[in-house]
Amino acid sequence: MRGYFGIGVEGISKAMNVGSIFRTAHAFGAGFVFTVAATYSETEGGRADTSGATDHVPFYNFPDIASMVLPDTCAIVGVELTEDSIELPSFRHPARAAYVLGPERGSLSAEMSDKCEFIIKIPTSFCVNVSIAAAIVMYDRVQSMGRFQRRPERPGGPTEPLAEPVFGDPKFRARAEPYLDTPPPDVHPTEDDD
Repeated sequence: MRGYFGIGVEGISKAMNVGSIFRTAHAFGAGFVFTVAATYSETEGGRADTSGATDHVPFYNFPDIASMVLPDTCAIVGVELTEDSIELPSFRHPARAAYVLGPERGSLSAEMSDKCEFIIKIPTSFCVNVSIAAAIVMYDRVQSMGRFQRRPERPGGPTEPLAEPVFGDPKFRARAEPYLDTPPPDVHPTEDDD
């Protein structure tokens, strides 16, 4: 998958939700995780983060929005269920993104929303748990930016093998880099690929 992403929360109060988000971020290959003005204890959150994500993925605990420091050219993408938000299935993820979700029973602050380059929503009729929302966004990023086979016209999985390595295969990143932002070529594996 091209680029990188980080994911974090603003103003969240339940450490177990944060731990769950961090564990899922670790599983999806996040480049970093963060909190902003949040109540988070790694001891309590660690009960949900059974992978020990913060031992493997950089964790930034920003006390407020003004102290947020993200990589240059990293787009902040808010996740918020509002009328004007872009629906997730219609959203093209930036190659370099930091996704931020608001607190339980609340919304992203106006100040955070102003910092966002995009605000997206999951097309549900009401809000889902914040850790579930984070997982859906990360899955959509991997699914839409990874190099997977097209879904078949009929129910079930693909019937033809993929000529290129897929997400999760160690050869994937090296093989995918030359084809970024272009449709995949009609390439067949050679004996060197074994």
